[in-house]
Amino acid sequence: MKQTAKKFTQAYGPSGNEEQIRNIIAKEIKPYVDRVYTDNLGSLIAHKKGAGKKLLFAAHMDEIGVIVNHIDDKGFLRFSPVGGVYPIISLGQRVQFKDGLVGVVGVEFKDVPRGQVPPLSKMFIDIGAKGKKQAEKMISIGDMACFTHEFIELSPDRWVSKAMDDRISCVTLTEAAKKLKKSPNDVYFVFTVQEEVGLRGSKTSTYSVNPDLGIAVDVTGTGDTPKGYTMAVELGKGPALKMMDHSIVVTEGVKNFMKKAADKAKISVQPEILQFGGTDAGAMQVTRGGIPAGCISIPTRYIHSPGEMIDRNDLEKAVQWVVSIAQMDIGKHGFGNN
Repeated sequence: MKQTAKKFTQAYGPSGNEEQIRNIIAKEIKPYVDRVYTDNLGSLIAHKKGAGKKLLFAAHMDEIGVIVNHIDDKGFLRFSPVGGVYPIISLGQRVQFKDGLVGVVGVEFKDVPRGQVPPLSKMFIDIGAKGKKQAEKMISIGDMACFTHEFIELSPDRWVSKAMDDRISCVTLTEAAKKLKKSPNDVYFVFTVQEEVGLRGSKTSTYSVNPDLGIAVDVTGTGDTPKGYTMAVELGKGPALKMMDHSIVVTEGVKNFMKKAADKAKISVQPEILQFGGTDAGAMQVTRGGIPAGCISIPTRYIHSPGEMIDRNDLEKAVQWVVSIAQMDIGKHGFGNN
């Protein structure tokens, strides 16, 4: 599982440019499902056929990044954010383009008072070009880059990499597909595109599949770092059961069903209320006439940075939770507001 995590997180794939990571995931999951295909927007759908109700699991493949919007006379690149790119973590970071070209994020020091966080508009990417003509041979307006950082183990349980959000959830679904021998449900493992720019891949894939229940798997923040967010989630204490974020209020029926599946697998889960952001579950819930939807959250420190940290035990339990949900007959459960 560690090698899969390393392979997935290190792949290039900012929103709208998911081809490389999609091909990697497709190759990994194909032996364990009946059909793998791509929808019109680019989401990867792996179908494990069954005779029961439709159960959809979703994890997004895309990562945050930047897009080149100008090349100046000296060959420096100006850029716009693709998704939630924070200025405080961008300065001095390395970014990688689709062809492997790497640049460094610099700043206009004279225009930024010492000690202040500069806005992205004061930053640029240095690709080592000696002027505009050379830069234009290397890069074009509209090219995208993702932040780059190697996958490392701080300890056997604590892993750090760029793009844990949300490739670690893609690992979760892939590993669950390997372990799921049979299910009373018709199961879809969906790896969505463009989540970071508006939950777009989840909208189209959910509409297409039209599931009876949708479960997103995504990362969530933690409240266990010095003066961090106030929330009841800690690294290493198990995956979290989402109750609410800016995109969804999970119904009691869905929460109770998910908790029952966790109890059945003897998994301790943490309650999660995220005060910012959203997940693919939010798009699922408002698709068609409304799809019952919930979310398994993997605790992650330093989200939307090149140094996102997860705990291996949380990942393993999230895999078990997905399998347990898939093994329960969703046709025998209600998921409304009851």
